[in-house]
Amino acid sequence: MYKEPVFLKPVFQERIWGGGKLQKLFDYDIPSQTTGEAWVISAHENGPSIVMNGQLKGMSLKEIWQGYPQLFGFDIADSEFPLLVKILDANDQLSVQVHPDDFYAKELVSQPSGKTECWYILDCDEGAEIIIGHQAKSREEFQRLVVNGEWGNLFQSLKVKKGDFVYVPSGTLHSIGKGIVILETQQSSDITFRLYDYDRVDGEGKKRELHLEQAMAVMTCPHKEVVQDNVKEQLNNLESTRLIQGEYFTVYHWKLGGKAEIPVKNSFLLVSVINGVGQIVTEESISTVKKGDNFIVPATIGDYFIDGDLELIVSHT
Repeated sequence: MYKEPVFLKPVFQERIWGGGKLQKLFDYDIPSQTTGEAWVISAHENGPSIVMNGQLKGMSLKEIWQGYPQLFGFDIADSEFPLLVKILDANDQLSVQVHPDDFYAKELVSQPSGKTECWYILDCDEGAEIIIGHQAKSREEFQRLVVNGEWGNLFQSLKVKKGDFVYVPSGTLHSIGKGIVILETQQSSDITFRLYDYDRVDGEGKKRELHLEQAMAVMTCPHKEVVQDNVKEQLNNLESTRLIQGEYFTVYHWKLGGKAEIPVKNSFLLVSVINGVGQIVTEESISTVKKGDNFIVPATIGDYFIDGDLELIVSHT
């Protein structure tokens, strides 16, 4: 079964801060010019991806995870699909927010997992910034700065450029800045606690809900910088850069310039094509892949290679 990639259809989410770049950059058929997110590999109930090819065409990723665990290297899938991959278009600043870890997710909102995530910057305006972390030395100082609205003294900003990578463990205060498009790999969770939202109002003139108490309960204080050790390998026509190897996921940037055998074996892979065109060739199939495609390489695929001029973001648990 499935000696070929499992291609998935994106699920779009409209957001107050969204725009039209998902159409411009990836030729996606977005629902509006305020489309903030494409959930491109998702088994989450708030936006499950649908299989576009093969014997399981039309089924959701959640259904095949539960019904066909052998595709993922398991006899029985006794848990939720672990990861969620999104592409976000921040046409405006996102709220300053924080996500809980697994413990707080269970304790505060009765959800099975928290949310550690990471961002690969696909595109951004010159001088674009993110907020990552804060400057408070204690929870008392943090609370005082929040109560007094001293956001400039609280938030820690960082300029970013195309190709940058940012790791955002649960508990990290963060915000994606205006003019940034990212590919996000995260735990399969949709829990967000907003600390600050720039006093914005929606189409009905209402401010979005804040979660001050929960945000201050789950955030890490003082902020902890995470040092990322990129590991580069040149494997003939494949330049592989391991961006992060963490508790919940390992993420790579792959750049191909011709035919390449794949170094990661004995695991299912989540793959997003961020540039170029090429082919995946197995013993039984040849699949064309292009910018904007998202797919899973199942554990059942057997021997295969990729050929073409491609940039890929690849992850696994």
